[in-house]
Amino acid sequence: MIFDWHYALSLLADKAFWGASWRVVELSIATWVMGIVAGFLLALGKQSRIAPLRVACSAYIWLFRSLPLLVLLIFVYNLPQVFPTSSVVLADPFWAGLIALSISEAAYIAEIHRGGLLSIGRGQFEAGRALGLRYLGLQRLVVVPQAFRVALPSLVNEYITIVKLTSLVSVISLAEILLVGERLYTQNFKVLETMLAVSFYYVLIVTVVGYALKLLEQRLDVARREPAAFNPAEPVAPASAPAPQVEKTGRVALEAVGLRKRYGAHEVLKGVDLKVQAGEVISVIGPSGSGKTSLIRTLNGLEALDDGEIVLHGKPFQWGAIKARRVVSHREHMRGIVDIGMVFQSFNLFPHRSVLDNVTLAPRYHDRGSKAALRALGMEMLAKVGMASHAHKYPHQLSGGQQQRVAIARALAMKPSIVLFDEPTSALDPELVAEVLKVIEQLAREGMTLVIVTHEINFAFRISDRIIFLENGSIVADAAPRVMTAFDKDSRVAHFLKDLQIA
Repeated sequence: MIFDWHYALSLLADKAFWGASWRVVELSIATWVMGIVAGFLLALGKQSRIAPLRVACSAYIWLFRSLPLLVLLIFVYNLPQVFPTSSVVLADPFWAGLIALSISEAAYIAEIHRGGLLSIGRGQFEAGRALGLRYLGLQRLVVVPQAFRVALPSLVNEYITIVKLTSLVSVISLAEILLVGERLYTQNFKVLETMLAVSFYYVLIVTVVGYALKLLEQRLDVARREPAAFNPAEPVAPASAPAPQVEKTGRVALEAVGLRKRYGAHEVLKGVDLKVQAGEVISVIGPSGSGKTSLIRTLNGLEALDDGEIVLHGKPFQWGAIKARRVVSHREHMRGIVDIGMVFQSFNLFPHRSVLDNVTLAPRYHDRGSKAALRALGMEMLAKVGMASHAHKYPHQLSGGQQQRVAIARALAMKPSIVLFDEPTSALDPELVAEVLKVIEQLAREGMTLVIVTHEINFAFRISDRIIFLENGSIVADAAPRVMTAFDKDSRVAHFLKDLQIA
């Protein structure tokens, strides 16, 4: 038999094939979208701390990844035999196919999403929590955009798989591309010619829709974006004038009593007591592993206490789980977190958002003003740290020192009464340290209440009202800088400082 090219080419204009192709596009896109939504919920559920939810989502994924799609299609299509009322929907092959495909694909896409979620660093969650973002807000503004961008290449590949899987829906008599082709070659026996046309339509759909999804992938990839040029004519709110030096009034802004924190068998905080007065600058120093970071992370609620209590401006903020004397409502706890700004060692900027968006995200989430007012606030905070001209760049387009200054502006945008710094310069190259320390020193001169964990000892002694020396989870010394340098030469503090030239 001679291959009939004329007939094969004539099928490229066949209305039945084009109608079936559109049906495949509708079915595949609808399945893909429904699978993405359901798969993300399953991925979240599989990582949930709620055991029944975690088990249920894991069981769903296991079951429907194991079950052949062909079996599921036939089962769903024949379900009205058991539940007659379902025939309203399932009697239509399109809806039966869509439901079966979505049920199956959700299980596969869930694992793609889980890979995306696992790629989001812990620091992103901590930064969101430190800004007072609740679970849904954190997912919507921080986690989902980043996880989706990471997962998108695999999701595009899964869409191509879905297009090919739609051919199986022909078993329940949906007039998609393959079924149209089968009906034709059973009439004229021109199998190769018909299958060539079928292949063309599938390739066309994958090419066109795949290209569109590829454009979406490129659009969401911030690493491809060029830095936006700064327009000098763009209005920038001037940085606030430096506030006069605030006299210490003795009013306690933050008080920690008997803090204890344990990781497994290792107790990192052993009954720490600390009072921070309003306007006071306190630096926490000590050898590595002494509990400095654990202390500062408990002060702003990022770490739960095993025992002890933290009081913020005279109101309960956090209480240990052991022998808890009060219960702090979630609302009060979140209000306290917002009032304590946090600057992290690793910056923890949101990479998918511009510098200005990073600074204004939390005030916008907490409804602190109109869009114009918040933009002005963001530009003011960026001007304060010398970063206004970089407002439209993305974090990856900045140096480490610039990123840390943006992180400081982000913390200040919420107008906190206290700002905590966790080793703010340890992740920076030596030449970038000075620009960050200059900003912190300016905040100290303005009377901001600061608690700083740092290895920059000379800097700490220069700007601090008090120095806390922490070792093995306990405060060994708590004194003014001049007193610290006068300790007996045989003391532990003196041994720690002996190799440092304190200015």
